[in-house]
Parts: sequence; C-alpha cells; structure tokens
Amino acid sequence: MDFLNTILWPLEWLVANIMVIWHQILEFIGMDPAAGITWALSIVGLVVTIRVALIPLFVKQINASRAMQVIAPELRAVQDKYKGKKDQASREAMSRETMELYAKHKTNPFASCLPILIQMPVFFALFRVLNGRLEASDGLDHTIGLLSQELIDQASSATLFGAQLSETFLQGASLEAKILSAVLIVTMVATTFLTQRQLTQKNMPASALEGPMAQQQKILLYVLPFIFVLSGPNFPVGVLIYWTTTNLWTMGQQFYVIRRNPTPGSEAHRIMLERQAEKAKRKGITVDGDGVDVTDAGDTTIERPSGQRQQPKRKNRKKR
Repeated sequence: MDFLNTILWPLEWLVANIMVIWHQILEFIGMDPAAGITWALSIVGLVVTIRVALIPLFVKQINASRAMQVIAPELRAVQDKYKGKKDQASREAMSRETMELYAKHKTNPFASCLPILIQMPVFFALFRVLNGRLEASDGLDHTIGLLSQELIDQASSATLFGAQLSETFLQGASLEAKILSAVLIVTMVATTFLTQRQLTQKNMPASALEGPMAQQQKILLYVLPFIFVLSGPNFPVGVLIYWTTTNLWTMGQQFYVIRRNPTPGSEAHRIMLERQAEKAKRKGITVDGDGVDVTDAGDTTIERPSGQRQQPKRKNRKKR
C-alpha cells in the first residue's frame, strides 16, 4: 500500500493543484467558492486541462487506429495462412509476420489505447482526493499542495443538487446523491456506447468490419458500457462528474475528426464526399469521386490572345 501511495502521491498533488487553480479562477469571476457547482466546474476544468494536454496523443491514437484498419485485410490473410496449425513453428511464424506488419505500418494494437491508459492513473488520483482527502471529519491532515484545510472544509460540505461530491451511490449516500449518481452513470454508459458505435459504424472501411478484429470491436461496444454499470456505483459523485465530462469530450472530439478527416473507404468518408459534391454543385464546380476539382480538366481548347493576327508564312522561292 505504501508503494501505491508513493506512486500516486505526485498525481494527487497535480490533480489537487489543478482543481484549486480552477476553483480560484471561478471565484475570481464571481462564483461562490463554497458552492457545489463551483467545485463541480473545477473538476470540469481539470478534465479540460488534461484533455488539452493529451491532444498530441489523441492524434497518434487516430493514426494508429487508421493504420490498424488499413492492415486488417493483411492480418486476416496471415491468420488464414496459419489457420488450424498449432505447432510451435507455425505459431512463431504467424507471430513474426504479424509483428512485421505492425513494424511496416508503424502501428500496434496498444497505440490506440494510450490516451485512456494515461488517464487511468489521473482517474485513481482524483478518486483518492475526493474519497480520502475530503473526509475532513476524521481529524487527520489531508492537505496537499494548494489544497488547504479551509478548501477541504469547503469542498467536503459543498453540495450539488443536494449531493456531496465525496458521496457514492452505495456507501450510505443520501437520496439526492443516489439520484445524481444514477443520472451520471446512465450518461457515462450512453456516451461510451455512442462513442464506440460512432467509431465502428461510421469511421471503419468495409474491409475492417469483417473478421476477428471486427468481432472484438463489437464485443467492446457492449462490454465497455457494462463495466461502468458495475463500477459506477462505487465512485464518488465528483469522480462520476470527471468521467462523464471526459466521455463527452471524447465523443465531441471524435465527431469533429470523423466529420473533417474520416478514414478512406468508410461510411463517414462517403458522406463527406457527398457533402463536398453538394457544396461544389452550389458553387458551379465539378468534382470527381475523391472530391478533387475537375471543372477545367476536359477543356483542351487553346485560345489565341485577342487583338493579335496570325503572321503570313514566307514561301520558298525556286533557285535559278
């Protein structure tokens, strides 16, 4: 346990400081520092800060996901090649060829999970801050970084719709906390499901919707939301606010990327090309199937400059 405390303490310090800074900003613009909405918005500010910092990793995640979709047919070919072969040499050969594919396309299955893996320690640090350090009634010193005892007293007594941020659905929570927790859990499940469905149904080419990898995506589509159903009642209201906000951010960010830069061959890519063609039609521009302007591609007529007459050619005279 001491080892876990040693690892998570720097993250707890960072999470607490970011929350306090956002709390000070909200107090500066006139919000009540002791109000639950102020502390809830401080948690939202924490999400914004973390997700902005993770944008470069999100770009890498998108590129890795697309690369995995591109090599899906090649991966299936490797799997079909060694299908039914369970000897050691065949397994090693299949593993080697699979890794060669990953190296060739500079991707791997874990790259698309990197942002969420990085967020998980922050998530646990926030859980420890809300579930441990805001328990001001136990007489222990829970101060950390900028989170003073005065702020701890404010946060622990602040309520949002009658629910304290450190209350959970299961552990002796008030009716207001149970209702708010239930609403946040339902929102978490819905946003997780819609985000996964948006990715699998809209931004994957037809070739990636078949085979074992497609089946894994379909399983994740239903398993991930179910995990929140089981784990959500154990999380404090503040942690549920954090996770719901980050889910909404992910869904909006993914919607923007899919709309503006979808995977070639996917349903979203087809819709984007139709949208570009319709927009070009209104402007009188002709585009091809890839959205490229071909308005003047077939015009090969060479026009002579106006006002310039053709000079007569000199005829060769016969030599005497």
